[in-house]
Parts: sequence; structure tokens; C-alpha cells
Amino acid sequence: MFDIEIKDISKSFDKGTIKALQDISLTVKKGELFGLIGSDGAGKTTLFRILTTLLLADKGTAKVLGFDVIKDYRKIRSSVGYMPGKFSLYPDLSVEENLNFFATIFNTTVKQNYNLIKNIYVQLEPFKNRKAGALSGGMKQKLALCCALINHPKILFLDEPTTGVDTVSRKEFWEMLKELKKEGITIFVSTPYMDEANLCERIALIQKGEILTIDTPKKIEESYPKPLFEIKSSEMIRLLDELKTIPEIDSVFSFGEFHHISFAENKNIHKEIEILKQKLSSLNFEDIEIHEIKASIEDSFIELMNKQQRNEY
Repeated sequence: MFDIEIKDISKSFDKGTIKALQDISLTVKKGELFGLIGSDGAGKTTLFRILTTLLLADKGTAKVLGFDVIKDYRKIRSSVGYMPGKFSLYPDLSVEENLNFFATIFNTTVKQNYNLIKNIYVQLEPFKNRKAGALSGGMKQKLALCCALINHPKILFLDEPTTGVDTVSRKEFWEMLKELKKEGITIFVSTPYMDEANLCERIALIQKGEILTIDTPKKIEESYPKPLFEIKSSEMIRLLDELKTIPEIDSVFSFGEFHHISFAENKNIHKEIEILKQKLSSLNFEDIEIHEIKASIEDSFIELMNKQQRNEY
């Protein structure tokens, strides 16, 4: 059974000149932790706003919990929790006042649903009288999550919930999501962070308003179509510039302390590596390291983006 069903959703802005979403189709299973992975401007927030009945699509259909996002918007709003990317609680109200306010909107009380937010709220309780605007980024994140859960939603929409918070808070947040999943809540989360993709059961990679692929993180990594290598030297900037000029190299990009490269032809990859080493040696690179590696989610994402760009021309 699917809690979210999206078919051929498209949305444009500025009289059609900006295509935010282009024929998006995907499904999210009941109880699934599903990730929408993409960079800023990829269309993640637009899709979330359509699914939470805050924005109308130009074409296509979408159902949440079996309810149509247009016809049944009231039923959807009472059954889901939504945490937007930008902190949108009342900064002049205290932690406790914000929580009580949102509980009242949904005709419930904090006491009634306290068991669901208890593990999160205990971290906020020492600051319950502090104004929300004075909280740290991590604490704002926890308060926003509590407010999104106060109506005990069947689906939780989280739009880039960890953007702008520290590494420790990001880790804590994902631990909270694992616990919430045990309660049977379907979680649909968007993020620009590739390392968070592996924390989801399935993911959709989105770029320029188009879905590039949908699958488990492991299968997406395994789908990388050719041998991949990491390469480094003491002159990484010059090395990157030189690699970009070599026609036999299909793709090259920086990845931490290495550059990742793949070749246009894979007929004799070991021969290609030897030729590359000789060429770089002739350019006075004396400390080249090169190793074959397994592709990551980010490698696969970049490969799919390159394919998308080639199809555009």
C-alpha cells in the first residue's frame, strides 16, 4: 500500500519560464523512510508544498493517504505533519507556548500526544520558557519537529530539516527519525546532503525538476556503469585542470582529498591508466596516486546529472 502517490506532476513559475517540476512520478510505501535528494533549486520544496496542499500543480495528480491533494485538502492537513526548511514557528512565543498553540490548532493537547514527542521534548524542557527565536539551530529543529508531531500524523513531511545545523545535531535528528519510524509513521524527507541518502530505505535523486532515478541507496551505487578511480597528487588544482583536458577521460570532479575520474572507453582500462600515468609524468607530476574504487551515491548522482545534460543537447 502506498501512502503517497504522485503521477506526472509539473509546476512552473514566472509565466512558465521557470520549470520547477517536470512530470514527476513516484510512490512512497506505508511506514517507509523515503528520501528526496537534490541540490538547492532542484524542486524539492515545490513538491513538498504541493503534497501538503500549500501549492497547486499545473498538471498531474497526487494522493496522500489516498486523499486527492486538491479535493481532499482538509483531510490531508489534519492527517500529516509538515516541517518546512525555513524555521517558521513564532519567535516571540516560548517553546511551551508554540507547542500548545499548534496542539490547539489540531484540536488536541500536548498531554494527549506526549508519548510521541517525549524523547525529543525532554531535551527542550529545560528551555521551555525561552522564546523560540532565541534557541540554537539544533533546538529550533527539535521544537519544529515536536510541533509537526503534535497531531500524531500518519505521514511526516520534512523539507531539508538538517540544513544549517551542526554535525552532532544532524546525527541526533536522524536517530530521532529512526525512533519515529518504529511508531509506524511514514517519513518523507528532503535533503541536499548525500551522506544522508544512505540513512533512507529508498531515495529519489532529483535535479532541475526531474527525477533521475528511484531505488535503494545500495542499488543506486551498484548501478554506476563503468570503472571509477580516485587520483591525487600534491598539486591538486593543477591536476584537476590537466585531467579536464584529456579527451579519454569522460568525467572528473573533486571529492575530498581526491579527484574521481572515469574513462570514455572501457575496452582496456588498465592500458588507459598506464597511458594516463605516463602523460601526467611528462607534465612533471611526480607523486601521482591512483586507485580503483566503488562508486558512492554522489558519484552516481553526478553521472546521472551528466547524462541529463547530454540529453539536453
